[in-house]
Amino acid sequence: MKSIFSIFCQGLVALAIATGAVTAPVASAFAQSGWKASDDDQLLLDVRAGRYRVGDGVRGYQTDAGVCIDFADIIIAFDLPVRLDKKSRRATGWLFEESRTFTLDREAGRVQIMNKSSALAASDIYDTPEGWCVDSKALSRWLDVSLTPDLSDAMLVVKADRKLPFELAEERKERAAKVRPAATFDLRNLPQAKDPYRFWRTPSFDVVASTGFTKDAQGPAKFNARYDIFASGEIAGASYDARLSSNENGVPESFRVRAYRTSAEGTLLGPLKATHFGIGDVSLPASFLGSQTTAGRGLFVTNRPLSRPDNFDRTSFRGELPDGWDAELYRNDQLIGYFQSRGDGRYEFLDVPLLYGQNRMEVVLYGPQGQIKRDVRMIPVGANSIPPRETYYWAGIQDAGRDLFNFGDSDEQPYNGLRAGFGVERGLDAKTSVGASAISSIYEGRRDSYFEAMVRRAVGPTLVEVAGAANIDGGYAVRGQMLGQFGQAMVGAQSLWLFGGFRSEQYLPGLRGEHMLSVDHSIKIGTRSIPYGVSATLREWLNGNRTIEAKGRISFNIKNIAASTDIIWEQTKFAFGTDPPQKLDAQLRLSGRVGGLRLRGEARFGLMGETGFKESRITGEWRADDKANWRAELGYDARNKRARATFGYTRQFEKFALTGQVMGATDGAVAAQISLAFSMGPNPHGKGFHMSSEKLASSGQAAVLVYQDQNVDGIRQPNEPVEKAIEITAGLNGRGRATDDAGQTVIGGLEPYVPILIGIDASSLPDPFVQPANSGMVVVPRPGIPIVVELPLVSAGEISGYLLKEGGKSLNGVDIELLDKAGRVVKSTRSEYDGFFLFESVPYGQYRLRVGAVAASIVGVQPEISVAASLDRKSPTVDLGQVILKPSQRIAASN
Repeated sequence: MKSIFSIFCQGLVALAIATGAVTAPVASAFAQSGWKASDDDQLLLDVRAGRYRVGDGVRGYQTDAGVCIDFADIIIAFDLPVRLDKKSRRATGWLFEESRTFTLDREAGRVQIMNKSSALAASDIYDTPEGWCVDSKALSRWLDVSLTPDLSDAMLVVKADRKLPFELAEERKERAAKVRPAATFDLRNLPQAKDPYRFWRTPSFDVVASTGFTKDAQGPAKFNARYDIFASGEIAGASYDARLSSNENGVPESFRVRAYRTSAEGTLLGPLKATHFGIGDVSLPASFLGSQTTAGRGLFVTNRPLSRPDNFDRTSFRGELPDGWDAELYRNDQLIGYFQSRGDGRYEFLDVPLLYGQNRMEVVLYGPQGQIKRDVRMIPVGANSIPPRETYYWAGIQDAGRDLFNFGDSDEQPYNGLRAGFGVERGLDAKTSVGASAISSIYEGRRDSYFEAMVRRAVGPTLVEVAGAANIDGGYAVRGQMLGQFGQAMVGAQSLWLFGGFRSEQYLPGLRGEHMLSVDHSIKIGTRSIPYGVSATLREWLNGNRTIEAKGRISFNIKNIAASTDIIWEQTKFAFGTDPPQKLDAQLRLSGRVGGLRLRGEARFGLMGETGFKESRITGEWRADDKANWRAELGYDARNKRARATFGYTRQFEKFALTGQVMGATDGAVAAQISLAFSMGPNPHGKGFHMSSEKLASSGQAAVLVYQDQNVDGIRQPNEPVEKAIEITAGLNGRGRATDDAGQTVIGGLEPYVPILIGIDASSLPDPFVQPANSGMVVVPRPGIPIVVELPLVSAGEISGYLLKEGGKSLNGVDIELLDKAGRVVKSTRSEYDGFFLFESVPYGQYRLRVGAVAASIVGVQPEISVAASLDRKSPTVDLGQVILKPSQRIAASN
């Protein structure tokens, strides 16, 4: 869509031309060439940029120095925000980019582009009856493009080393046209690429290995070598993954193995209708009040939706985090958490608060070689979180805190030990659900056995839950919670009471009661909305002490930098003795881009109690070129008065990535390290293995083959040729490399177990009469497994006709849909003023027509059209002639 400013400029130009305001030559302040415009020299040229025709043509003249082009026509054709001022004989605006400001002053005889000014030559501009005619070579310099007049074909050929705004606009229109039916887009109705599980599939491997040395301020230099290997494949009809990591001496430290199956549709284990089951290193969810989510070796099965939270108003995230990586957590695009690698290969965000409504949770992982991996989950909290008359369950047994194979001592955690449990939730109606669970676990060396129950009810704009738990060894707990939306404010409240020495993994030891109130809202500043949240918590302890805690958070974006500031105030009231001083801490987190610089960082301050600056850390990454990244990290620990700086360089090769980094600190500590990262997996298009710098084991892949389906049967025959240089799309935004000479390519980085449409980008096809046979194939990626997708191309034709109503009246402006044999909408068009309609570039096949539902209702006709069309080599075009629509049937209502 053209900008308002551009349309305004075009209007001024058109008005000037229409009124003759710029028709008469005016004396110039600089010497103009003696050439004069004549009808014999006049030209009308088509403007061509690649495969695009730009505008409606430009006028020009053949001069004694070459070819000049009417400047007003160029402004209109390229949609340039440039204003021509007749009185001052100036032109001002910008050329293709806002930074390329443009000023043309004919009186001064100068042209200025950005900060560079130059004199106008005598042959740069001519006064013609149409206006200002600018020499094509001068225009090329000003616009920073190549403008080549081709007088034999009456064209002005545009070439540039970048895509120009009008080209990008055309591409956006093409992409929009391809996804326009998205309002009723359902992946389940599109062709599915089935890839059954096998007894054995060779795994893919992600490998990170590093070596280097560290020297502390007071000790000798220590050399180290670490590696981390992650593998995934299939065995006995199930997926499996494994992670082997070493200590700093290169000795294996832990080996995690898991076999599992995942199905969003709930088709696993027959009558159990499970969505997920796993054996090996698994995680167990938290219960309502007693147990916390844990990881360890064991067995787990559930039919809960994959995105369902662990608890009513909070959830936890846990996943693999290799050494040297760090993770960020976003809720509804707000940065709320950060986790740095701690050496055990996992990240954990525990007890993350949720808001009423839809919660978009995104975990972003950053690797030392510049890798970025995203995991997005949509978590609903509301009345429909459990559908009526549906039952969700989970069950598991686990040796918490221990990997399947431990080569050394496991990390001591208060919850380590054998635990087992199960839970069930049931939707009674649209507003009410109930749940119960039983779990036996070890906490701080003592076994606890919990029996828990809850009732959840939607009340107006709120969701209320009451839960209770009893410990078989004594004690019980009761908790009431509320989440709701009042206007634009999200409100949460909780009250918890613990009786009889009830112990919980979710709450601090010695707690007697906890009461909390939180509000999340946003304030409007100009055109921006800045979200903020405040909360207050009162904790009562068994010894009579009370703790009051207040938190405030504000999130904002400043030029692509997402930042959040937390303020935490805490005061403790002792039952006996003098109260400790109040504490007030502040924390700032930021993440985003400034130009080509990617920034992440945080800082902590003490405002009351232990006052002053505490610590900070900021990391910056920027690209040296397409295959290289620089990384710098600065940190300061005020308590130890220690500053450190780390600098690294990563080079991406086709098959691996290398990183080198050095570190120095003010206390004399130094370190250096070099890392190698690569992935290796089975060749999806042949035998053997292939290596890649992209992650193969932790993400899904699609091995795509594009071929010409000459017999239109949807199955590739040995003699059917492949098609090279075809671009492939993955969903709405993904894109892989174009197909090679064998018609093959691989798209990596696909989110596991999330259906995605793999299709052909029709704009990359060299022949408009050859089109994709279908919209593409839907795949459900599995980690480490390249799913083979064959995409056929078929010849294309046209289907036309005239749309008439019974009685012979033509119907104009009526939306018509073209459906294939499976009833899928292939194309849509709209009838013209005389009822004529045309479907272009239609792949060979059999089709029927249907009037759009809205159009049929307005016009009063039946949507279905009893007319069929078949395109093939013998009949590449079909003229349906007059297509008569039947009036819709109306049933009279009786009073």
